Amino acid sequence: MNILETRGLSHDFKGLRVLFDVGLTVRQGEHHAIIGPNGAGKTTLFNVITGTYRPSGGQVIFKGQDVTGLAPYQLARRGLGRSFQITSTFEKQTVFQNIRMGVMSRRGIRFDFWRRVESLCPVAQETEEILSSIGLLAEREVLACALSYGKHRALEVSMALSTNPDLVMLDEPTAGMSKEETHATVELIRRLTSGKTMVIVEHDMDVVFSLADRITVLYYGSILASGPPEEIRHNQAVKDAYLGDMEFSHVL
Repeated sequence: MNILETRGLSHDFKGLRVLFDVGLTVRQGEHHAIIGPNGAGKTTLFNVITGTYRPSGGQVIFKGQDVTGLAPYQLARRGLGRSFQITSTFEKQTVFQNIRMGVMSRRGIRFDFWRRVESLCPVAQETEEILSSIGLLAEREVLACALSYGKHRALEVSMALSTNPDLVMLDEPTAGMSKEETHATVELIRRLTSGKTMVIVEHDMDVVFSLADRITVLYYGSILASGPPEEIRHNQAVKDAYLGDMEFSHVL
């Protein structure tokens, strides 16, 4: 069963076509990676699917329903969670407060100064459980802006998952990380998304091949290939598209 489909999806910026008739399918429960050389249209596709951009043509189908053009908050209510290529936490809020916002959103609770404290106890307990699971319990009272880069990104990924979405989409979650931070983030993503459906846009091929069940390759705005990692690894058209890209060739 497909949880996400794009049908004939296209997008342009002031007449410059970036996506061409993209037909992507993501199956329920799989970890699906979208890769491609620089300028392939990966982030544009991500932003069209998640409602940041409205497509020039085609459809986005989520859980069997046409959600083309819906705003990000509307998609979130339908069960689509996302992270961003750049950090997007609430910088002047603590780590605890950031995660609590996601928990409250999933439970349908709006923040109310006059709300009885007792009613928020289950929220606080769940928030602390999440912090413990991601290794940030000791930083619960630290402002998000004061976290190290790696922990900041871990917080953002966890925020995307704190609403318990049916599908989580992660945009370059390891961008700018050291090897040690990347390894820790990959293990965190693997643990937090176990049994969940995930789409990841990622430039680090080691990350892609360690996390993905299926890979889709974009090339100049169109799908060049889609299949299991080993199939993609040995696809000659993919090799040719990445010719000279050491970041990809070393995993072939």
